[in-house]
Amino acid sequence: MKHEHPGELEELALLIVVGLGPDAYGVAVQKRLERDTHRRIALGAVYAALGRLERKGYLQSGVGDATPQRGGRRKRLFAATADGLGALRHARRTREHLWRLAGAVEGK
Repeated sequence: MKHEHPGELEELALLIVVGLGPDAYGVAVQKRLERDTHRRIALGAVYAALGRLERKGYLQSGVGDATPQRGGRRKRLFAATADGLGALRHARRTREHLWRLAGAVEGK
């Protein structure tokens, strides 16, 4: 696994790519991010995060088929790599450890 940790938006985008599976493309990632985080996120910011994840080796992308719904344009589809999945597992373990250290925060 690479030693570059994803930032918050990158981590969220990576999780959503995994969740969307073969339907993971920029607009779908943005819509899910906005729905699940209850924040407005510019499409350009999503594509920038996806590009950074790809450069870090956490995502790979390819071009899908052209569709009439998109005026014949093709989608750039994203998929997580083994390193990307490893980065997500590492982030989850780190957060779970920190929550355990915080202990009583939930009870306060």
